[in-house]
Amino acid sequence: MTILEQTLAAIRPADPEAVAEARAHQDRLTKPRGALGALEEVAVRLAGAAAASPPPIPAPAALAIFAADHGVHAQGVSPWPQEVTQQMVGNFLAGGAVANAFAAQVGATVTVVDVGVAADLPPAPNLIVDKVAYGTADLSEGPAMTPAQAVSALEAGIAVARRLVDQGARCLVTGDMGIANTTASAALICAFTGRDAAEATGRGTGVDDETLTRKVEIVRRALLVNGLAGPAGGRSGDAGEGRIAGGDVAAGPERSGGLPAGDALTGPALRTLAAVGGLEHAAIAGFILGAASLRVPVILDGVIAGSAALAAAALAPDAVDHCVAGHRSAEPGHALALAHLGLRPLVELELRLGEGTGGLLAHPLVCAAVRVMHEVATFDSAGVTEKGA
Repeated sequence: MTILEQTLAAIRPADPEAVAEARAHQDRLTKPRGALGALEEVAVRLAGAAAASPPPIPAPAALAIFAADHGVHAQGVSPWPQEVTQQMVGNFLAGGAVANAFAAQVGATVTVVDVGVAADLPPAPNLIVDKVAYGTADLSEGPAMTPAQAVSALEAGIAVARRLVDQGARCLVTGDMGIANTTASAALICAFTGRDAAEATGRGTGVDDETLTRKVEIVRRALLVNGLAGPAGGRSGDAGEGRIAGGDVAAGPERSGGLPAGDALTGPALRTLAAVGGLEHAAIAGFILGAASLRVPVILDGVIAGSAALAAAALAPDAVDHCVAGHRSAEPGHALALAHLGLRPLVELELRLGEGTGGLLAHPLVCAAVRVMHEVATFDSAGVTEKGA
């Protein structure tokens, strides 16, 4: 078995007994039932993921920023030059980005992973070079990656997840860097949910109306040339909250655990990821799968992570049980992706930066939700009379 197949085989769904125990424990705590709102569900979710109630405190956290370039940049979908990807990698490594500031605030480590930057990077502390290619091909003219490249990027992400957990991380946070990567994200979201390009495509780094129109048309063209438009993979309408794959081309397996139906190395989910995804999308999908296989929670950042999670879920639907949506970004496709995954975002601050910033901001909330399970007294232990007693 390949590393990818071994990882997929190790992923299990949320443990129902732990979920039930966590819900019952929440109801015994000295507070009205449901008073902590979404935080109660976060704690229950992490209990199911860990198969333990209460779940382990999800700290320390580790942020992995996956960096890669995109051939579709040549179509004028972003006003930023492609070399900004490489320059921002240097900024991350120097500690000068917003992600670094947020990581310092929450006590998270920062690791940068080059899976496809269109330049050779000098060695540096906290930099992992696992370059699959010098950027992707232009997805609007054909597949962005070969299936073999997609597998290599997935396995690069799995390796990073394993490495960070081995180093002591108990919560992983997704990060990304890649000029033009919101175009690939929109294409992935359309392919996996069946939504139209106009619904899923946003302004990214703040493009003007003319560039946005071009970007929408490029996404439509990418779906068409890669056989993901129309009845196969571009149907209008959502497939329903909690369902993972919308179009037949990108349809994922049923939620039964283990390997997906068919060969994971040649199946439709992988072909879709290779056709319109980016190398960082594939690596983030692998990062999610790796975390899930280890029963370690992963906090998803914005639209890049959301689109990558759709690919991960198409390969292994039970991986979603190990994910927490850190925030909902201003990109319209992100809301579509989260609804399709059945995930509720913890923070909504109109962020559209990426880098892992929204996921990092959500980490203290996730920790607080779990700490309640460990430290808050029950009505019996505190000698507090329950309502209606």
